[in-house]
Amino acid sequence: MPSRSSPPPAPPRNETLRTPGALIEHGLARPEDRAALERVARDYATAIPPTFLHLIERPDDPIGLQVIPSPDELEMAPHEREDPIGDDALSPVPGIVHRYADRALLKPLLICPLYCRFCFRREHVGPDGGLLDEAALERALEWLRSHEAIREVILTGGDPLMLSPRRLGHILRELENIEHVTTVRIHSRVPLAAPERITDALLDAMELERQALWLVVHANHEREFTETGRAALRRIVRRGIPVLGQSVLLRGVNDSIPALEGLFRAMVENRVKPYYLHQLDPAPGTSRFYVPITEGRRLLAGLRGRVTGLAWPTYVLDIPGGHGKVPLGPDYLETDQGTVSDPSGKRHTLLTPDTHSGN
Repeated sequence: MPSRSSPPPAPPRNETLRTPGALIEHGLARPEDRAALERVARDYATAIPPTFLHLIERPDDPIGLQVIPSPDELEMAPHEREDPIGDDALSPVPGIVHRYADRALLKPLLICPLYCRFCFRREHVGPDGGLLDEAALERALEWLRSHEAIREVILTGGDPLMLSPRRLGHILRELENIEHVTTVRIHSRVPLAAPERITDALLDAMELERQALWLVVHANHEREFTETGRAALRRIVRRGIPVLGQSVLLRGVNDSIPALEGLFRAMVENRVKPYYLHQLDPAPGTSRFYVPITEGRRLLAGLRGRVTGLAWPTYVLDIPGGHGKVPLGPDYLETDQGTVSDPSGKRHTLLTPDTHSGN
């Protein structure tokens, strides 16, 4: 029997935290914030899986900031939008988003292993919503079948790897039977947030004969690459699935040259090619994560010459309103002056065949 002076036993850390009460019990939120967090919970889901829970050293560290809800989420800044990148307006049928002529998103569910506090779909995702039933899935597949310009289908959500192997395999087999679809891409947090889900059965479901399947893993800090996450990535790579990485530039998480260097090095060391560094989408209640584009360009420029080109992502902005992604630089060529800057910032005159065209 413990003595009366013994501290209470620590709560178990092998559960997914979903409620303000659980956050307070684990020391991740203050009791005085309970009422505000209950209001946040009415609009936005919370899920902190064990893998991430064990990484949190304090609520405002780079892991805690990503997943612990804050009363600040109740404040909507003037520049923020309910549908920041126009997904709703570009959805011809439930489960489909069509923004570019040659590709479309297929969202078979809106469930994630964790719920990012900066997510641009945060008002839609949650543990109780968004699973396409058979009829809705068939309508979405029929839309893809009838649009022959679609060459690539991007499975997103939610997180497609939260599907059962049977359900994921069924969807991929249906896509494989669409002749004009040549590429399938899956966007996921699962390999690092819930690596136990990367089973042989799930990997078997991802085997495609005719189409190229790519996996894009979302990670924002090098600490997310745990031993179990690294092992999950190795299992994926061994199946011949190419893996890309995408990240969001976030205040307090990765808004420094050392943090970005560590993140992109961790990706490359695990055979993940950094693909996109996203400028934060203006979703409601996310201003605390905002990094100005000028600062983002400076940070990325600071990595040039410091890390291998394999670790260099494209810094992109998804133009609010659904107008698509554009690269943000940084730029090194000054065409009006005929000069180019090297990684240290020193300018050099760029000699080309046009330089002496008048001679």
